[in-house]
Amino acid sequence: SVRSVTFAAGQEVKIGAALSMTGAAAAYGATQKNGIQLASDEINAAAGSDGIKIVPLFDDDASVPQQGINVYNKFINADRVALIIGPTLSNTAQVTNRIAQQSGVPVLAISNTAKGITDIGDYIFRDSLTEAVVIPNTIRVAKEKLGIKKVAILYGDDDAFTKGGYDAFKNALSDAGIEILSEMTFAKGDRNFSPQLTQLKSLNPDAIVVSALVEEASGILSQARQLGIPATVPIIGGNGFHSPALIKNAGESAEGVIVGAAWNMTSTNPLNKHFVEAYTNRFGSPPSMSGKPRQL
Repeated sequence: SVRSVTFAAGQEVKIGAALSMTGAAAAYGATQKNGIQLASDEINAAAGSDGIKIVPLFDDDASVPQQGINVYNKFINADRVALIIGPTLSNTAQVTNRIAQQSGVPVLAISNTAKGITDIGDYIFRDSLTEAVVIPNTIRVAKEKLGIKKVAILYGDDDAFTKGGYDAFKNALSDAGIEILSEMTFAKGDRNFSPQLTQLKSLNPDAIVVSALVEEASGILSQARQLGIPATVPIIGGNGFHSPALIKNAGESAEGVIVGAAWNMTSTNPLNKHFVEAYTNRFGSPPSMSGKPRQL
């Protein structure tokens, strides 16, 4: 059944934030929680005592669909939230958003870039650009500026996000007339990527295309450079590379990384400058989707 919820001035509105604060996507969930808290506080301050007060409820989906289901059921049935922000991963969203759609609770995806998320129903929204939108431009500009003619692909085949990124990369490479020398896979939680990278290195690609979450991406970058794949062979990543944790974990191995972005921290837009300054002042570090990964 679909519920109708109305609020009067001075009331509190609960918003559920289902985020990956532990597990494979914990690096993303941490900054998402910061951003939601910052926005809620600014909105409440602007509304004043007579306005509607936003009360964000944060819960950990542990980066897995089953825990996401538990969080969504709690938000909808126990907390009676007005809307839900999240979950962090598309893999989880494909399951949890069906629960919200059936219950008539709006969902705003802030990092779900896989295909088909908003097709779940008319209560499901997102403000994140999909891989299908961002990746073709990344490949187009990389080819134009770096003269890339042949690449090898490495991707996670057990996750909706990384699989969706692979599909977008493959289509974009084909459209750009770039030869794919080889396609290799890994699974979430893998730590040793040497067998795949050794084979890819032997093919002498102009670049290596990787669709991975940040934890696996960090290992791939480090091991690629340890195996002697030079920084002159760029590693091109998708949205999973957008995290300060990538630079922290991979260090100098992140040199030569290329990633397209829907947002650039250095934008001079007044609202963006305010956001970056407010976030940095409050949390002691800049927001993510910034830093070393090169934005062409």
